[in-house]
Amino acid sequence: MPKISTQKKEKIQEQILFHLYQIFPRMIFTSDIAKEIARDEEYTKILMNDLFSKKLVIKIDKNPNGIVYLKRARWRLSSEVYEIYKKQAQQKQQAPLSSKDFEEFPQ
Repeated sequence: MPKISTQKKEKIQEQILFHLYQIFPRMIFTSDIAKEIARDEEYTKILMNDLFSKKLVIKIDKNPNGIVYLKRARWRLSSEVYEIYKKQAQQKQQAPLSSKDFEEFPQ
């Protein structure tokens, strides 16, 4: 299998973070994330563990009854990262439009 560049890996992780932002505060399994971003589950698990080590996501390894999952994990965006995404979204909504925003449209 060809090696994925660091830049592409970061783009995929951005997709994951954005998806988790959209469904916040829900927690989803690694397999559901893999389906959403159209990637292999094992590769997605590697990416999620990398995001977890950077403290961008929270790993939930217990079910609602407190029993530890043996072979799976659920994930959600950390509250700090959610607040950053939320502030960015608000800034984009409040920013006034300029002529540069319409350059791509034919006249």
